Amino acid sequence: MSRWLLLFLALWLAASYGVRYGLMEDGRWVGLCAVPGEYWQCQVRAWLGLGIHYQVLAWAGLGAALLAQVVKGPAGWWLALVALAFGVPALVLYTASIAVFAVVLAGLRLVRA
Repeated sequence: MSRWLLLFLALWLAASYGVRYGLMEDGRWVGLCAVPGEYWQCQVRAWLGLGIHYQVLAWAGLGAALLAQVVKGPAGWWLALVALAFGVPALVLYTASIAVFAVVLAGLRLVRA
């Protein structure tokens, strides 16, 4: 894998942890979001919570990773990158049971010649 890809993954992982601890688990948002429509961050937090509940990121990552395994050439490589883009935040945001398969399959596709 190239250095740029590893740098992207490290920054994406850091951003995912920032969302988790800065938006989802920070206690001050509970009080601020008690009044609906006050902050746009509360709406993002609510939609992200629904996505976490229904495991949208994890299933999207797994679907893209499975598709990347059968698609040949650069298109499969890009699908694996999309799978990582969905799988890494899913690992961080409470859906590790499914997302781990997406990340492993996408990683295997990225290193495959």
